[in-house]
Amino acid sequence: MAIEFSEEIQALRTTMENIIAVVQPDNLRVQIEELSEKAAAPDLWDDPARAQEVTSELSHRQSELDRVTTMSERIDDLEAMVEMAGEDPDEAELLLEEAEGDLAALKKDISDLEIRTLLDGEYDERNAVITIRSGAGGVDAADFAEILLRMYLRWAERHGYPTKVMDTSYAEEAGLKSATFEVQAPYAYGTLSVEAGTHRLVRISPFDNQGRRQTSFAAVEVIPLIESTDHIEIPEHELKVDVFRSSGPGGQSVNTTDSAVRMTHIPTGIVVSMQDEKSQIQNRAAALRVLQSRLLVLRHEEEQAKKKELAGDVKASWGDQMRSYVLQPYQMVKDLRTEFESGNPQNVFDGDIDGFINAGIRWRKNQAAES
Repeated sequence: MAIEFSEEIQALRTTMENIIAVVQPDNLRVQIEELSEKAAAPDLWDDPARAQEVTSELSHRQSELDRVTTMSERIDDLEAMVEMAGEDPDEAELLLEEAEGDLAALKKDISDLEIRTLLDGEYDERNAVITIRSGAGGVDAADFAEILLRMYLRWAERHGYPTKVMDTSYAEEAGLKSATFEVQAPYAYGTLSVEAGTHRLVRISPFDNQGRRQTSFAAVEVIPLIESTDHIEIPEHELKVDVFRSSGPGGQSVNTTDSAVRMTHIPTGIVVSMQDEKSQIQNRAAALRVLQSRLLVLRHEEEQAKKKELAGDVKASWGDQMRSYVLQPYQMVKDLRTEFESGNPQNVFDGDIDGFINAGIRWRKNQAAES
């Protein structure tokens, strides 16, 4: 038994060495020290938005360092427990039983931490902007879009990631036509980008008085948030800007001025709406930032498509429909790319989607390695 534990512990140490090589704790400590100095500046809160950005980044960097440090300490504690079991025959059975439980928990936590090392894309470290749009399926699709919005917000809440709903367009009967929100966390884009695609729901429709089964669809778009260093310039003549009053469900006015902004990029037809901020100027700035983010992704996709064309690669890496949520005639959520599945849709809708995300990240990495 002790030999088996020794082999398992050595395997965990090897994995942790690989993780540490990528995460670079020493660099994290330097970043934390620099951010701590900024956070201590007496004039920090003169600019509340900048202050929030600094304190949030400091919190996340410290949390990342703590995760790596704590994981290494847990491996040391496990090894010490196994050694104690070998030295104390009377307590050996109890100690080894406890060690087995700790080993299983460590394997899972280190596997989750290892996912972080796979996020090495150009924009993976950015905050994420997610847009959910209802698709085919009428009112059920609009309701499904609202269910997905709640799912992602609950997922972020579970991890302690701040979110900000930037725009919502309500459907007439129930649910949402579309919603856009931001997730503020290191590697939010790299993590959530595997959620992009078409999601499918099969259930007995609560909106059908005959209780028939209904299939509906919703599309999820994930983009990295633009940064000032990205230099995406948009000439003024390429923009069409409309202003209107913000509104809530049922058309109820939540703003008495024309503060909401709809921005259209004429060459591409991309449209961004923003109504979260209190002034038209703020909404215009937020809409422009999201539009720049989408154009950045579009430019990146065009570059990648050109590279594939030159390389003669015509394989599609993502299918149109990537995940099914089936509530009737059986209970199952299944990702069609990774084959990862859950038999508890309610837990998934409550934000328990880490298994799907982690499987998606590993799948994406394998696809990239094969292409």
